Amino acid sequence: MNRLSPWLIDLSLVAIALADILVDGEDTSRVELVAASIACAGLLLRRHFPLLTFVLTLPASWMLANLAAPAIALYTLAQRTSNRALLWGAVLATSIAASAPWPPGHALDQRGMFVSFAYSLAWAGAPVLLGQLVRTRRDLSARLVEIEQARDHERQLHAQAVLARERAQIGREMHDVVAHQVSLIAVRAGALQVAATDPDSVEAARTIRRLSVDTLDELRHMVTLLRAAGGQSTELTPQPTLADLRKLLDSSGIEVELRGELPDELAAPGQRTIYRTVQEALTNVRKHAPGATATVTLWHDSDHYGVTITNTESNRPAVPLPSSRHGLIGLAERAELLGGTFESGPTADGYRAALRLPR
Repeated sequence: MNRLSPWLIDLSLVAIALADILVDGEDTSRVELVAASIACAGLLLRRHFPLLTFVLTLPASWMLANLAAPAIALYTLAQRTSNRALLWGAVLATSIAASAPWPPGHALDQRGMFVSFAYSLAWAGAPVLLGQLVRTRRDLSARLVEIEQARDHERQLHAQAVLARERAQIGREMHDVVAHQVSLIAVRAGALQVAATDPDSVEAARTIRRLSVDTLDELRHMVTLLRAAGGQSTELTPQPTLADLRKLLDSSGIEVELRGELPDELAAPGQRTIYRTVQEALTNVRKHAPGATATVTLWHDSDHYGVTITNTESNRPAVPLPSSRHGLIGLAERAELLGGTFESGPTADGYRAALRLPR
């Protein structure tokens, strides 16, 4: 259903105000007729100039016993402003004008003036209260719409944050798991290429190594995009634990010595962080120090626990594999999430990576 045109509503209100004056049985002088005409015409300005409309109805309120025009003006003023002092000043002015004697020489007894003022005050206050009620309802409706929009925006932000964490986690797991396996394929293919004597085997190994290197390069770009979209904060998901550490060492493709042990009651996030640290460190050994041996040392005391991975220097040239150092950055982030630290750097005879976590 279409709403009525504002001008049609205003013309209807003017007609009601005119009818209110015409039904008055008293004789209307020319001055009173002019005041009534001004009051009725002023209603056409109520949407843009509500205060002016109210002022234009005051002479008619004083001279005539009309009710419609002043009531419409007071209602419009109350609906358009929240200035309480102005509103009650308008009510008081209308009450005084309606209860003041007209013509000026006509005298009323004090009791009659008081009763007339009280009646006028109650009558003028009614449209103001109604206008304020409508304004409050409109403001509340607008506020509810704003709250709903804010909630929708908050839900969108939450969904984006969840998606960002998932993207970052996918990027991290792609680097830790997929790149780990592909780099191992590239290293094994390079070793096969050097050791093979059959030309077909050498060519096949060269092709495998080249495709593995290209795949690692693509993975590096994908991880960069996922991490950029996902931010820096991610949640650790249930993945390998310390029970899988021996299998990781056996499948690393390098000579690794495991020393020390950790308590079985360590929390799952800490176990996963230990596992990922060892995995990334051994991946870097294969990529950057072929032929080197590594030592994985697990340790713990009353306050902290961790792992230290050291490796010797390479004894043959390294296969050039793409690297973006996201692995070391990810390890530092994992440690920071658990309140620990991760340090890595070259030593006199190789390289060292150390993870330290609070107990």
